[in-house]
Amino acid sequence: MQNDFLVIQPEVKEALSNNRPVVALESTIISHGMPWPRNVETAISVENAVRKEGAVPATIAIKNGKCHIGLSVEEIEFFGQTKNVWKVSLRDMPYVISNKLPGATTVAATMRIASMAGIKIFATGGIGGVHREAQHTMDISADLTEMSHTNVAVVSAGVKSILDIGLTLEYLETMGIPVVTFGQDEFPSFYSTKSGFNSPLRIDEPDAIAELINTKWNLGLNGTVLIANPIQKEFEVAPEIIESHIQNALSAASNNKITGKEVTPFLLKYIAENSKGESLEANIALIHQNASLAAKIAVALSK
Repeated sequence: MQNDFLVIQPEVKEALSNNRPVVALESTIISHGMPWPRNVETAISVENAVRKEGAVPATIAIKNGKCHIGLSVEEIEFFGQTKNVWKVSLRDMPYVISNKLPGATTVAATMRIASMAGIKIFATGGIGGVHREAQHTMDISADLTEMSHTNVAVVSAGVKSILDIGLTLEYLETMGIPVVTFGQDEFPSFYSTKSGFNSPLRIDEPDAIAELINTKWNLGLNGTVLIANPIQKEFEVAPEIIESHIQNALSAASNNKITGKEVTPFLLKYIAENSKGESLEANIALIHQNASLAAKIAVALSK
């Protein structure tokens, strides 16, 4: 809480000081995940979804050499409209902070900053993971290594469907990360409730998930618990339709020589533009849903 690099919004600081539930939210979705003004509208409504369930939202970003835990509406609008905001993972944090650049945090960076501030629950859209063809590219998201040792539980709609879901689940098992799917036996795949892979664990109640999280950390077992929250069926996109868009997006990325941390935002933007907005609407719906579940778990954990 006293870290010189942290700026904690008063509402968030008060909640943390009094053991009230707080939910961390990432900022990459604001700067790199959606077009303006939907990005700002979504960020604000997601914060409201957290509040509705009795928790305090803490959207995290980097600005003026500081890690900001909790953003004002004006700051959210800044990250929604400013061009050339850095997409910040762990390796980028020292550079972006030391050069006082604006940075939108990924899952890994958001987890680390949330942990520094004492926040235990984080809601996002989908986590990064093992990329397709990773056996040739060695492209594995820093999200996974961060999840192996940082004590912040993550609520997502599973693994982004642009990734290799099977290999990502194998990697999570190797890292000793419990993977829980909320309310169904099959592990979800971001835009869809289906992935073709069984979930390692299923739990149907937020209180029971909070108990699992608490037990893990009280045993001295560091690292996250990944809670996969399937998208509501009325918003899901059929896996075969998304897969068709993914294959086209991967070809476009290859043709445009898109590599590294630029791959994921390129693919998601391509899919949104070529699915007539269907994937964007699904993305917005699942983020709201994840924020609500994360808030319920945070409330239970705070008790």
